[in-house]
Amino acid sequence: MFKIMKLNTVLAIGLFIGSMNVHSLFAQDSLESKYGSDSVNCVMNNSLYYEFFKQWKATDFKNESWKDAIGPWRWVFINCPQSTINIFLHGESLLEELINSETDKELKEKHIDTLMMLYDNRIRYYGNEGYVLGKKGTDLYKLRPDNYEETYNILKKSIEIESINSGGQVIIYYFRAAEKMVKNEKSDKTLLVDIYDQTSDIIDKNLKKAQDADDTKAIANWEIVKGNIELSFEPYATCEDLISIYDIKFKATPEDVDLLKKITKILDKKNCTDSDLFFRATENLHQAEPSARSAELMGKMYIKREDYNKAIEYLLEAIKLYEDDNERADVHYLLANVYFQIKQFSNARAQCYEVLKVRPNEGKTYILIGDLYAASAKECGDNPLTEKIAYWPAVDKYYKAKSVDPSVEELATTKINTFSQYFPATETVFFYDLKKGDSYTVGCWINETTTVRTSD
Repeated sequence: MFKIMKLNTVLAIGLFIGSMNVHSLFAQDSLESKYGSDSVNCVMNNSLYYEFFKQWKATDFKNESWKDAIGPWRWVFINCPQSTINIFLHGESLLEELINSETDKELKEKHIDTLMMLYDNRIRYYGNEGYVLGKKGTDLYKLRPDNYEETYNILKKSIEIESINSGGQVIIYYFRAAEKMVKNEKSDKTLLVDIYDQTSDIIDKNLKKAQDADDTKAIANWEIVKGNIELSFEPYATCEDLISIYDIKFKATPEDVDLLKKITKILDKKNCTDSDLFFRATENLHQAEPSARSAELMGKMYIKREDYNKAIEYLLEAIKLYEDDNERADVHYLLANVYFQIKQFSNARAQCYEVLKVRPNEGKTYILIGDLYAASAKECGDNPLTEKIAYWPAVDKYYKAKSVDPSVEELATTKINTFSQYFPATETVFFYDLKKGDSYTVGCWINETTTVRTSD
């Protein structure tokens, strides 16, 4: 069988070389640069290593054919690296196996050097620098964990180039390398805060992209990356730490718009909005560069201070300025809660309906409408029946929430059980000439048709 394989390889090489002889003379220079100064040996060694590599791959990389592939692969890697990008793609797997199987420490280090050189040469001959640096940096972190500073610089450059196209593993190892920098006093905590801000933005955009495409695998992968970064950042994410880091910077340049955006974004994300720093930074940002985001933050700030009229003013401004439907829906939901606080139930419900136009299956919004109905029950009645009938449409909304959004099922069920106890008694319903199952339109500001039910 092996003789047949070698015969097929030789025939393939012969046919390839024969085809080269019919090329016109003007193509010889480009062929020589692609196949090196010894094109015959280049083609032969390419074919030899690839045959052994295929055998290895066919066994799910379990047999030892890779050992036979190493020699001819090394020849083409050194002598004609531009002949095919497969030299670099397959070379990663071959060198990884070689490194993992090597017991001699000195030789292992040399093999790691070769792998690093492979990535450098791949960039030199085939470009795609940002992506390849990501692979180089993650491998260097795993193989030489003490070289964290070099790893950090490689991955930093990769992410600067790739930005939103950066891979999840690259982001994770970038943060880990930076964390080692901080632990070994090569940098302070500010580095991790800045990287968290940078990478969170990349993660969130990729997660949204996956969600919009309903790509469950990508969603799961980015959720894992997000969780990993959040967990790693947690020890450095106390409000006290963040405020102490940014307060110095803010005092130095209180009008720096980029700094103000960073401060307000991370303090908001980490729920540090009670701080005076957040208030001052948000105010300065909105004055310097009014935007939907700064208006929303101003609204949140005034909610914290329980100045609801001011909060409404800024949230309405944010809704006008936002162009993205989902971002606008988030503010509508926030505004609905503000109106709830000041008992403007009709306005609150109107904001909920705006949310449902964008996200019709968002259970928490139906629950909020149910809460509005339940909260206004006594205000909407003037007798033993009418002061309890608002609980009927309230429970309807909780059932609706369960039916469209499994994530709120437990909360909705609890509310159903709680407020069903407040339904009017059977004798009360009978007294007002009603019976269970009748259709009934609840008046007041609610104006919804529901079904008569009793608490007993």
